[in-house]
Amino acid sequence: MITKLSSTEIIHFLVILLIILVPARFLGEICRRYKLPAIIGEIFAGIIVGPTLLGTFFPDLFKNIFIAAPKASGAFDGIANIGIILLMFIAGFEVDLKQIRQNGKQAIAISLSGILFPFAIGFLTVWLLYKDHFANGSNNQLVTSLFFGTALSITALSVITKILLDLDILKTRIGNIVLTAAMVDDFLGWILFSIIIQMMNAGKEQVSFWSVITVVLFAVFMLTGGRWIIHRLLAYAGKSGKMSNVFTVAVCLCFIGAAVTEALGVRAVFGAFLVGVAIGDSEYFTETHKQVLHQFTINVLAPLFFASVGLRLNFISNFSLEIVTIILVIACFAKLIGARIGSALSGMTRNESVAVAFGMNARGSQEIVLGLIALQAKIISGPVFEGLVVMTVVTMVISGPIMKYYFLKDQKLQLAQA
Repeated sequence: MITKLSSTEIIHFLVILLIILVPARFLGEICRRYKLPAIIGEIFAGIIVGPTLLGTFFPDLFKNIFIAAPKASGAFDGIANIGIILLMFIAGFEVDLKQIRQNGKQAIAISLSGILFPFAIGFLTVWLLYKDHFANGSNNQLVTSLFFGTALSITALSVITKILLDLDILKTRIGNIVLTAAMVDDFLGWILFSIIIQMMNAGKEQVSFWSVITVVLFAVFMLTGGRWIIHRLLAYAGKSGKMSNVFTVAVCLCFIGAAVTEALGVRAVFGAFLVGVAIGDSEYFTETHKQVLHQFTINVLAPLFFASVGLRLNFISNFSLEIVTIILVIACFAKLIGARIGSALSGMTRNESVAVAFGMNARGSQEIVLGLIALQAKIISGPVFEGLVVMTVVTMVISGPIMKYYFLKDQKLQLAQA
């Protein structure tokens, strides 16, 4: 029997939405004004209204809002999950398969070195320090180490895109190579993480060979035959001439892909991301469609999700400076070294290589999504998740200004030599 929210629970649900959305949008816009990613303000909004501040100084008020009506809180969690599914769907649009083929060699050199170094260093660090700092409820040293290696190796595609736009070099040769490298990073990172999720679900150190094959085959299908099917469906929906039909079919396909990967033992966000990649270059899903979905998701649904991340954190009772420092140091050191080597091997100048390395060091929503999934699966603890959030925010803040400095320095040097 389907249970409905009572009138009181509906009011409670709407109050929760307002209490979270208003500060999330307000702080997000402040960050945008100062040329910082809005996600930083949205997370801080969750910290303010969550257990860190509101829960510590006004515990009764916090309980009355977020705990007193479990069904209302559950409804909010459902909305927040739709937000992140659609956000990953949009992230898939940015993966240009044609561009990956065009700039493949140089981009792959940057991407692979930028993945292998962080993966190896992250894995080894957590493996060696597991008992003292990273032990958790699952007590699975291998899976936790693999998770960190993967989480630290992914570049935030949306953040690097914004940086390149701000520098007005997105359409240059260097900009295309960097963006393509970030695309490869993003895609390989999600494939790796989908396998780790299978290991999480297995509850043991060895994952089934067939579960890995299933994940890989589904990804391959979505980028080949599945992509063709999706394009035909969108073409059929577009025959009526109504933009709403194409829009509806695309969103439904996103939810179908999310449901399929969730059923396969991989999180729904991975399926949404793959469908986004498959739809991204379709002539039937136009820029207008993308902008409509982008604006609603970025300004309404995504802020709810990232604010909900702050609701899960308690920086007063769980914060560990030692863990935060370890995660931040290994994340930056490994990514900067790896991307710097790949950039140099691809023929870039010293200043260009350093700029690209700091751009590739930018983390974003993907790391937070992965961290939250790992926290829910008890692969990492609360203090470790907080360390990942801090690392994400710090790298987002520093990447743009430092990348800009070295690109301008390189341009001045080239003008002086001309």
